[in-house]
Amino acid sequence: MADGVEKSAIFLMTLGESEAAEVLKYLEPKEVQKISSAMMALKNLGRDQIAQVFQDFLVSASGKTTVGMDSGDYIRSMLTKALGDDKAAGLLDRIMHNSDTSGIESLKWMDPGAVAEMIGNEHPQIIATILVHLEPDQAAEILKMLTDRTRNDVLLRISTLDGVQPVALRELNEVLSKLMSGGGTGKKTLQGGVATAAEILNFMGSTLEAEMMENVRSYDPDLAQKIEDKMFVFENIMDIDDRGIQLILREVQSESLIIALKGANEELREKIFKNMSQRAAEMMREDLESKGPVKLSDVEANQKEILKVVRRLSDEGQIALGGKGEEAYV
Repeated sequence: MADGVEKSAIFLMTLGESEAAEVLKYLEPKEVQKISSAMMALKNLGRDQIAQVFQDFLVSASGKTTVGMDSGDYIRSMLTKALGDDKAAGLLDRIMHNSDTSGIESLKWMDPGAVAEMIGNEHPQIIATILVHLEPDQAAEILKMLTDRTRNDVLLRISTLDGVQPVALRELNEVLSKLMSGGGTGKKTLQGGVATAAEILNFMGSTLEAEMMENVRSYDPDLAQKIEDKMFVFENIMDIDDRGIQLILREVQSESLIIALKGANEELREKIFKNMSQRAAEMMREDLESKGPVKLSDVEANQKEILKVVRRLSDEGQIALGGKGEEAYV
């Protein structure tokens, strides 16, 4: 059964260039990356498979409304790889026409290393203001590339950031736009505070996460506790009900789950197993036992990928996170 990304790739590949362009220009950078990679991997599509994708789309679209997002130059290289130079040319022209990605928004399309190099020498308050507008995992990657002192300072400022004058944000956006030869200012929404700091920390490696939290704790123990209360780590999956676990398992690849569970305690493993069919649970147990040693970095990487699924399902209202920092449900 195709997952959501593969279904989207099939859907767009069968729409035609003009229609696909109109869809793609509303997607976020990461969505374009995933769908384009899936396009590149599509082979030997059957008529029944295509028909099922369109049927699923009709069912899904019947209860949804259109939400506009952003687009940017990163699409060019991804779609050229996916579709080839000739086919991509017309599609890219339509996608890029009148695109409005500039200033802070343009950073979403850039490699974290390039962003870190661009903003790393700015005042920590400026860096903090920029990072709260990026995805938490991208912000985390950028933070990793900063010096220890700057990284810790920036996290503190993110944690305590609760407002900024619109004129200051416009000026910052204009500076970044000129720096990248862009134009326009766009509308921005500030999202600082302990929740944002916690989200970013969730994507840091365990060592850096511990070091940064210790720094916050030495500055303000109460602030550190508030951040920790908002963090959701892999072990907190224990607090999700069985129906939620089953929804998560539908969207997680078996190999990724096996590697993630190598670093989980027995209680969490059993919770996962009991929400599988008996046969699937037996196979998973056997795979775990036969799996050799796995690097801690690989375990953490797969756990964080699964946590992305958990957060998305939570944001969509499909599951309730019953862990620390979440409201109780009755």
